[in-house]
Amino acid sequence: MTRIPNAFGPMAAGAFFMIAAGALFAAVNTLVQYGAMVQGIAPARLAFWQYLIAFCFSLPWLWAHGIAALRTRALGWHLLRVGFAAAGVQLWVAGLAHVPIWQAIALIMLAPMFVTIGAVVFLREVASAQRWTAVAVGFAGGMVILAPWSEAFTPHALLPVGAAAFWAASSVVTKFLTWRETPESLTVYLLLLLTPVNAAVAWGDGFGLDFGTSGLLLLSTGLLTALAQYAIARAYSLADAAYLQPFDHVKLVFNVLLGAAVFGFYPPGSLWIGAALIIGASSWLLLQEEGEVEATA
Repeated sequence: MTRIPNAFGPMAAGAFFMIAAGALFAAVNTLVQYGAMVQGIAPARLAFWQYLIAFCFSLPWLWAHGIAALRTRALGWHLLRVGFAAAGVQLWVAGLAHVPIWQAIALIMLAPMFVTIGAVVFLREVASAQRWTAVAVGFAGGMVILAPWSEAFTPHALLPVGAAAFWAASSVVTKFLTWRETPESLTVYLLLLLTPVNAAVAWGDGFGLDFGTSGLLLLSTGLLTALAQYAIARAYSLADAAYLQPFDHVKLVFNVLLGAAVFGFYPPGSLWIGAALIIGASSWLLLQEEGEVEATA
């Protein structure tokens, strides 16, 4: 994979890794949903093993880069960040146990809207009228997908929305920490602390792991999670977030196709209307942020 930037250039390589990350995450989501819906694995236990196995696959990288990054003066903030991330993971996995992939993945795209709100409220950033308009449009798209007025609506559909909110909170804390911590420190503490937090949540469900179909599923999920995390980190190291955002949205197509192939989940037409509103609004938010960064450079 290290030869890809040399062969295609950093921008094209960044797009490649972002699309690859979307495909890998779609496979992870399908396996998680299969484990919860078909295999009957408790969502909290599934999340624990998924990230523990992913952590194990990341140990070589941690060994090479993590020791020096353990120096920090903001342990409390690291714990808060990881707590938010773990809550997002638990709500996400619980949501996949009850709602179709296409609905969950579309709703998780609301995260940039929550990040904007959190940045204004907690980081005291100033948001323009255009940004608030984008937030409103994005949430309108979320309402189209949720369709709370429909008889098919269930409260479980709110779980991916909660996951988006907690992951956004984690992103806001991450942005705060970048003012005082290195990227290596942020990465190491996330990997080190996420697994024990997930273990505490899964304590009541137990940690039983067989070596049959369920065990193979969890092993595959962990490996694919580690690869997806590497791919997305590689993408952001090669190209700007605003440029990569359209390629990140390709993951919706991967999730819809896998959901239809494995579970027979076929999204209604309203999904594409709502998704178009969310994708358009989130892309606008990132372009606004990129423009402000360039203006201050």
